[in-house]
Amino acid sequence: MSPQAKARAAAPKAPKLGAQGNVDLPAEIFGEPFHEALVYEAARAEQLALRRGTAASKTRGEVRGGGAKPWRQKGTGRARIGSSRAPHWTGGGAAFGPSPRGYTVKVNRKARRRAFRAALSLHAERDSIAVVDGGSFDEPSTRKAVDALDGWDSQRPVLVLLDPEEDACARSFRNIDRVSVLPASEAGVVDVIGAASVVVSSAALEGLTQS
Repeated sequence: MSPQAKARAAAPKAPKLGAQGNVDLPAEIFGEPFHEALVYEAARAEQLALRRGTAASKTRGEVRGGGAKPWRQKGTGRARIGSSRAPHWTGGGAAFGPSPRGYTVKVNRKARRRAFRAALSLHAERDSIAVVDGGSFDEPSTRKAVDALDGWDSQRPVLVLLDPEEDACARSFRNIDRVSVLPASEAGVVDVIGAASVVVSSAALEGLTQS
């Protein structure tokens, strides 16, 4: 059996946050071998998608003025010039300046999902992922969330992936320093690889398995 097949066959485990025991992580999600090039392309595409691409400058043909030749071509002893809006003049247009453009890079959906699984699998391999029962938070309690993280001895920053319905749990974690809370469906590769530890709720784990 190849190393990749063994990695898929072995079900990784994650500790329960604030409770005893471990949870079996689905091998189809957390048993993906790490693909450095694929993760890089997916992360790069996500970061480029955040760029607005609205930086702009005016060329010598767009700035105001400069319609008339400043002085005659010959006989003045000065260098010839055709417009006072040349780039080397004060008030002139920009040479090779930025113009509005798009930075979007296309990454296939299957490749993006595979990169996301690889990023999660890396945390499973490093034992830097835990599972929390979002339903155990009947009401928001930052103290309870802090105690759960301290009991796990997690490394910061921490990314908490929850189901959109787990509002009390989200409000419990979101006020903790260097802890980010996101719906699992909105998390990207950059979010996962940028976190030192990842916490996934049981409901979000089921959603990742079904997606």
